[in-house]
Order: sequence, then structure tokens, then C-alpha cells
Amino acid sequence: MSNDSRLEVVPHAFSIDEPWHVPPGAGGVPLLNSSNGNPPRLETTLHTFHDGERVYFIFDGDDDHVVATHLERDAPLWEQDVVELFLSPSHPSRYFEIEASPRGTWFDAAIHSPDGKRETMEVDRDWNCNDLFVAVRHLRDIQGAGRFTTVVALPFACMGVPAPQPGNSWRANFFRIDRHPEGDEFTAWRPTWKSPPDFHLPDAFGEMIFR
Repeated sequence: MSNDSRLEVVPHAFSIDEPWHVPPGAGGVPLLNSSNGNPPRLETTLHTFHDGERVYFIFDGDDDHVVATHLERDAPLWEQDVVELFLSPSHPSRYFEIEASPRGTWFDAAIHSPDGKRETMEVDRDWNCNDLFVAVRHLRDIQGAGRFTTVVALPFACMGVPAPQPGNSWRANFFRIDRHPEGDEFTAWRPTWKSPPDFHLPDAFGEMIFR
């Protein structure tokens, strides 16, 4: 695994019968503490690939305490356990925010951030990613240790962009919030180096390279 600023998105077919399958070469980058870049208490790994119509993201990690009660689309999922995707196909001043909870509930919005700062960004919660797919799996062993896998699939069409060609790139970042009685944890592919944590920093976005 690596945590450099580039993430390769390999081509591979998706199987609805095995949505948790990770294709060879599909990412495998860790999420780190978003404020200081240190290894987190709970490990999370991100994998990604595409099939020419959709781009797929698989978050796989440890989880010892689930906090998730929201059941309605566009609820404030960030208040509880959640994984988040910030995707910018064209320019970092405009990006799409997708969140998925351990219950499979999702939040989707389009963000306009002309200055790259939370203070001046505009959030369009009326934007919907049509045909968005979210699936969640929880596993727990007899000792009580748990793991989760969250699959998020976005059609390129829902973002109004054509399927990327080999060599095309997007800017992006990926996050996880874990709420816990002993202390919340905020992790990111590309740490934003902010305390308290702040994910809405396009300058911290890394690069997705489509193959």
C-alpha cells in the first residue's frame, strides 16, 4: 500500500453477485489521520476501478463500534459513522460529495468552492446522483472484532461527464468518520492537516488516473 498523491483507477467489470470483489491492481491505499497524517486507530483501505460506465469505490476496514441511525437520503450522515468521497472531474472549485453510512444510507451534493474555503463554498443539496449504488457488509468474529466493507458506484452520466479515456485524470479525496465513546476519529486518503478536522479543502485533493 502507498499514500502518494496519485490513485490509479483500473478497468474491470463489476459483478452484482460479488460486489465486494477487489480486482487486481484496484488501488489499495490507506486512510490516515486527517489532521496529522499518522496511522489511525482503525485501519481503512480504499480500492477503486471502473467499467466504462461507472466508477467504483470499495472502503474496507476495522470497526469496533457502529454509530448509525439515519435512514433518509441526504440526512446529516457526517454526524455519525460515514465514509465520504469528494470527486472533481473537471476543476477543484466544483466537486461532488457522496457519503455512505453503515446502514447503506447516502448523502449526495454538488459543491461550488470558488476560493477553496469552507467559508465561501456553496452546497447544492438538490443535486442527485441518479442510479447511485451503495452496498454495505459487516463481519464480526467470535471475539467481537468487526470489519466493514462499503461499496459505492457512481455512473459517469450522473456527474454530467463522459467516461474517462486512459490517461485522463480527476482530482479527489476520500474520508472516513468514526464516532466512538472513547474519541472520534477522522481519516483521509490525503490529509488536510486541519484541527479541528475539515475535509472541504480542494488544495489537499490527490489525483485519480484512469487506465
